[in-house]
Amino acid sequence: FPLGWTLAFAGLSLQLIYVGGLYRLRIEQSFLDDVARIVGVLTVGAALLFAARAIAGDAAADGGSVVRVWAFSLVYLLAGRVALHSAATTAARAGLLVRPTLIVGRGDVGARVAKRLLARPELGFKPVAFLDKEPRADLDDIPDVPVLGASWDFDRVVDEHDVQQVIVAFSTAPDGVLMRLLRRAEEREIPVAFVPRFFERVPDHVSVEHLGGIALLVPRPARADGWQFALKYALDRAAAAAMLVLAAPVFVATALAVRLTMGGPIFFRQTRVGRDGKPFDMLKFRSMREPRADAPTFVLPEGLGPGGVEGVDRTTPLGRLLRATSIDELPQLLNVVKGEMSLVGPRPERPEFVERFEESVYRYGERHRVKAGITGWAQVHGLRGRTSIADRAEWDNYYIENFSLWLDLKILLLTAGAVLRMLMP
Repeated sequence: FPLGWTLAFAGLSLQLIYVGGLYRLRIEQSFLDDVARIVGVLTVGAALLFAARAIAGDAAADGGSVVRVWAFSLVYLLAGRVALHSAATTAARAGLLVRPTLIVGRGDVGARVAKRLLARPELGFKPVAFLDKEPRADLDDIPDVPVLGASWDFDRVVDEHDVQQVIVAFSTAPDGVLMRLLRRAEEREIPVAFVPRFFERVPDHVSVEHLGGIALLVPRPARADGWQFALKYALDRAAAAAMLVLAAPVFVATALAVRLTMGGPIFFRQTRVGRDGKPFDMLKFRSMREPRADAPTFVLPEGLGPGGVEGVDRTTPLGRLLRATSIDELPQLLNVVKGEMSLVGPRPERPEFVERFEESVYRYGERHRVKAGITGWAQVHGLRGRTSIADRAEWDNYYIENFSLWLDLKILLLTAGAVLRMLMP
């Protein structure tokens, strides 16, 4: 491949990578999202390179050489990104490369931001202080992040804690005071992020328009009854049918093992709530013995989701293996083929719990705008079993409002990775 064209391709690709935002420091870095961007950038670069060589009348121009350059560049860049993500995550968890973060506003939203950052040290943002003249949230729930003053204490707090990131989260300070604080942050070259009003309704696909000096956020979420979800459901059923064929040996072997070790029915059927609140029978391979007649009634702790072992542990040795490998969920592919579930979506819950959660958990009922899934955005972020229902509702609604086929593929890849990690010794 001619050196001149190689250098031209490298320069063009670097420029496209910059335009694509791959060099921009983001609060949450996603390797899978980087993969998608890199593939797109290199594909555009390779197409432009081929067109330029053809226009220039390069007699040696051919698609094969361009594909080889594209493949080499892809492997090189992905290897670099893997190393970068691994090093950055390791350093952040070890307390290195951590950016001290100042949160302006100590209300409920500011507290949620701080808790989320503290729970994910791999992001590299460490909340060090709040600024708020009139803090409204419980000051004892995050003891390691104190309120160190109001907006006029900005410079002092920045100097004392070497602040490298500011997040504005609904402060009680007047707008004029906040604008002066933001200008001061810009003068000191400190990055600023805002939590917008109605942040729950702001999807990834949002455009910014201007009415004079007024910025308008225009969200463009995928409609739960639109063509995107209709296409998703059709692809789900086709993919589930193919997966059932491929997994037939495992399916049959598991069914025989359940029948031989436990007797009785092979499947465990339980009524769950699906799209638009309609009930359906969700299938699993049986993993537990039948309960005794005198078994005590299980009471779910307040605020947590049901799951795992409820009451007396009746799980069999085979059942523990099926649960550990998620093979017990395999029959839900039949639910997908029947159109009752999707491969990806909010996990379905029992009617008695749905009724309770819809009354007590913000936006819980909005999860039922779409079909329930075998796996979901909440599950790949660790929200399985007895975890916060409010957090699960937040992640599930985020998935619905940011749906794309790429997001579905990303969730499936993350799920496969989690299963493989469980299987690895």
